[in-house]
Amino acid sequence: MALGNSTTMLSVTVAYSAAARQLDVVELNLPQGATAASAIAQSGLLTQHRDIDLAVQKIGIWGHLCAPDQVLRDHDRVEIYRPLLVDPKEARRLRYKRDRVVPAVTSSRRR
Repeated sequence: MALGNSTTMLSVTVAYSAAARQLDVVELNLPQGATAASAIAQSGLLTQHRDIDLAVQKIGIWGHLCAPDQVLRDHDRVEIYRPLLVDPKEARRLRYKRDRVVPAVTSSRRR
């Protein structure tokens, strides 16, 4: 295996979730030096999901934000993130308020 071989291809995945429980994943083989932006462009997800706006939405690799010009490594997973509809802290507070169970009052004192 030659390390400096320019013909070596990278195996990369590009993922986008347009809605909860809906995930589009595209597997690509790209040349060494490919960037996150080129992977997204070649994935076809931009034409499949016209709501993706890379000027507004953030992207990352394996859950870590990255710049579009980030050079990819073999087996990277490029992710396109949806904008948050609700702040995570607010969502947690609302779930607690909705699902709150009041514990039964019991005496914990022993005599």
